[in-house]
Amino acid sequence: MDSTHLEAVKQTMRTRWPLYLASMLAANAFGAILVYAFIQYGLPAPEGSPTGLRRTGGLLIPILVFTVGGVLSLTASALMLRPVMRWQVRGGPPSRQEQMAALHAPLRQSILHLVLWVVGGAVLAATIIVDTPQLAGAIIVTECMAATIVFGFTYMLGERILRPVAAHALSMGTFDHTLTPGVGTRMAMTWGMGTFAPVIAIVLLCTTQITSQVHFSSQSLAVSILLLCGVVIMQALALSMLTGASISDPVRQLSQAIDRVQGGAHDVQVEVFDGSEIGLLQVGFNRMMEEAAQRRELQELFGQHVGEEVARRALEYGTELGGETRFVAVLFVDMVGSTATAAERPPTEVVSLLNEFFRVVVDVIDRHNGLINKFVGDAALAIFGAPLDRPDAPTAALAAARDLREALREVPGLDIGIGVSAGLAVAGNIGAANRFEYTVIGDPVNEASRLTELAKDRPERVLTSGSALYFADAEEQAHWVSGEEVQLRGRRRKTRLAWPTSGTDGDTIAERPHSLG
Repeated sequence: MDSTHLEAVKQTMRTRWPLYLASMLAANAFGAILVYAFIQYGLPAPEGSPTGLRRTGGLLIPILVFTVGGVLSLTASALMLRPVMRWQVRGGPPSRQEQMAALHAPLRQSILHLVLWVVGGAVLAATIIVDTPQLAGAIIVTECMAATIVFGFTYMLGERILRPVAAHALSMGTFDHTLTPGVGTRMAMTWGMGTFAPVIAIVLLCTTQITSQVHFSSQSLAVSILLLCGVVIMQALALSMLTGASISDPVRQLSQAIDRVQGGAHDVQVEVFDGSEIGLLQVGFNRMMEEAAQRRELQELFGQHVGEEVARRALEYGTELGGETRFVAVLFVDMVGSTATAAERPPTEVVSLLNEFFRVVVDVIDRHNGLINKFVGDAALAIFGAPLDRPDAPTAALAAARDLREALREVPGLDIGIGVSAGLAVAGNIGAANRFEYTVIGDPVNEASRLTELAKDRPERVLTSGSALYFADAEEQAHWVSGEEVQLRGRRRKTRLAWPTSGTDGDTIAERPHSLG
C-alpha cells in the first residue's frame, strides 16, 4: 500500500465511518441473535416433534450464513461509499454524485441488508423446512420480521451517526429536499417495522394453529406469542425513539436558534443535516437570517447616508416625492480657509482633518437630536424639527451651535463659521422617482448659509438670526447677545444678528457694530 492510500486510510479512521460500519455489524448481529433465540426457544413445535435447531444440526448453517452475509455487506458497502470516501479525502465541495452517495448511504446500506437477510433467511428457512415442513409459515415470518428489524435499525442508526457527513455535504452542495425520506415516510417505516411486521407474525401463528392440520402445544404457542409481544414492545420503542429524535432534534435546534435571535443575536445559523422537508426548514431559517442581515446592513447604510430618523420614517411610512411645510431650525457649519488648506497640505492630511471635523459635527448634532441633512464639501447642514416635529427646535439648534463651537476648538488647525436660522420651510423627498433625497428647502436654509459666511469674519465664529433667538426658550436666550441688523446677500429683509455671550478669549463680548462690504 503506497503512502497516498495509507494516508487516506488514516483520514478515514478519524471520521465517523468506522463507527457507522461497527453499528451496521452490531445491528445485523442483534438480528441474527434474535432469529437464533426465537427459532431455538420460541418457535412453536408440533406436539411430539423436536424443537428449534436440534432439528437441523445446530449452529453451523446460521454461522455460515451470517459470515457470508457480513463479507458481502462490507464489500458492497465499500463499493457504495467509494465516492464519499474520495470526496472526504480530496476535500472541497462534493459533486452531485458524491453528495447523493453521502446522503443516501444509510438508506442504501439498509436496503442492502434487507436483500442479504431475505436471501440468507431463505437459505436458513429451507434447511429447517426440509425437516419440519409444517413450520414453513412460522419460519418465513420469523425471517421476514428479523429482516425488517435489521432494516429499520440500520437506517435509523446510520442516519443519526452520519449527520455530520450529511451536514458537510449539504453545506457545500446544492440542497434538494427530496434527497432523503420525508417525515411521513419515516413514520410509515417506523409503524411498518415496529408494529405491523411483528403483529403479522403473531396473526400468522394463530392462523396456522386454527386453520392447518398442525397443532402446536399450548405452552410453546404461548411462549412464542409472549416473545413476539416482547419484541414488538422493545422494537417499537427503539424505532419510535430514533424516528422521534430524527424529527425533534432539528426542531429543538431551530427553537434554540429562535431563542438566540430573540435574545438579540444576529449571526445565528443552524446546521443543515437533513435532506428532507426538515432540512428545508433548516435551510429556510438560514436564508431568512441571511436576508435579515442584508436588510439590517442596508438599513444601517441607509441610516448613515440619510440619518437615523429619516431612515426610520421611510421604513415606517414609505417614501414618496413631495414635502410638507414645517417650522424648523437650521444650523450650517463651514470650514474657514479650506481651499488654502487643501493647497498647502498633503491630501491625506486634508482628508484626515475633514473626517475629524465631520466626526465632531455628527457627534454634537446627534447629542442634541438634530439631523445631519447633508455634507457639502467642507460644510454640513443640520436640521432640527424635521422629519420629526420638535417644538423646541430653535433651542436645540442654538445649544448645538454653542457646543459645536467649543468642541471644534479642540481640533488643531481648524477654523469654522456657524450660522443658525429658524422659520417655515418645505421638508420632504426631492428628486426623481428612482433617485431622491430628504432635504429642507426654504428661507431659513439660505439665511443660515449667509450667516455662516458672515460668522467666519467675526471672533465669535457663531451667528444666529433674531427670529431663531426669539423662538428659543428663556434659558437658552440668556446665553446669547443681540446685535445690529444687517442686509444679508440675496435677502430683501434685514436680519438681526445674535452671538454667544462668551467669546474666543472667554470674556463677555459687548454688542459691536459690524459693517458689511
